[in-house]
Amino acid sequence: MLQASTIKFLQALKKNNNKEWFDVNRKQYELAKADFAALVDAVINSFGKKDPSIAGLVAKNCVFRINRDVRFSKNKEPYKSNMGASITAGGKKSMLAGYYFHLEPGGNSFVGGGLYMAEPDKLKKVRQEIDYNWDAFSKITKHKRFKEVYGDLDKSEGMSLVREPKGYEKENPAIDYIKLKSWIALKPISDKELTEKELVKTITTSFEALNPMISFLNSALLD
Repeated sequence: MLQASTIKFLQALKKNNNKEWFDVNRKQYELAKADFAALVDAVINSFGKKDPSIAGLVAKNCVFRINRDVRFSKNKEPYKSNMGASITAGGKKSMLAGYYFHLEPGGNSFVGGGLYMAEPDKLKKVRQEIDYNWDAFSKITKHKRFKEVYGDLDKSEGMSLVREPKGYEKENPAIDYIKLKSWIALKPISDKELTEKELVKTITTSFEALNPMISFLNSALLD
């Protein structure tokens, strides 16, 4: 579970996103940062028993900085009003598929993961793997547990090519997944759930449902 003070800090930061306020409230930030890290470590310790590839990680390998890179952004707010952790083999800078937890009060928190906006060579590998092993991939997306937690991979606007990639036919039974530019699944986490004792279990159970997908994607990338 997360402390209510962590939620309140992020809510206040969203309303006061400037360096002066942040400097005055830096102690509260450090407490919130430590609270979030403790949650991430608890998730790793629990889920690492199911997925050994992430077992050796610690929170500092996974948690993203709260500072925003504003160099090329119209939004010049210096801080994120959320906290995120990429629990992926190799850490947050890894190019592999992995798990993600996003903390953003106001109904914007979620758990999930996959492979996000991969480089062209990796896109090619995953598309080829889905095409060659459609039966196995289809079983993953249609598995009862996966569907109960996530429904399907994210196919919202912007996540997929308008037309099929070169070399693939419209009639290919896997085409809806081959056209994707990212292969990710997300489950919303309510604000109420964030401070419940079952939060670690909620996250790890969601990761377990996603594990076959992560394994499939990484087998393609590492082949």
